[in-house]
Amino acid sequence: MLLIQVTYTMHPGQRDGFLREVRSSGILDTIRREEGCLGYSYYLPEEEDGTLLLVEKWTDAQAQKAHMATPHMAEMARFKPKYVAETQLVSCTIED
Repeated sequence: MLLIQVTYTMHPGQRDGFLREVRSSGILDTIRREEGCLGYSYYLPEEEDGTLLLVEKWTDAQAQKAHMATPHMAEMARFKPKYVAETQLVSCTIED
């Protein structure tokens, strides 16, 4: 399994807007239905209103690579800069 933790540093006051757009566009539901997606969840750090945490779980790196090449991820890439100032990624492979 591939586990990815993505930390977004948001532009001031933009976290809720980003989450609304991801949900209303249908992208979140589409991602969760992708082949190989075991989990795709956003978390809100209570003390950090300018931070958004995303935890992704994929069957393997190939599934995540295919995810990144989808049209809905291209759509997200178009609106993401309006909300997100910086992105940090940590990934690890977990063997059964």
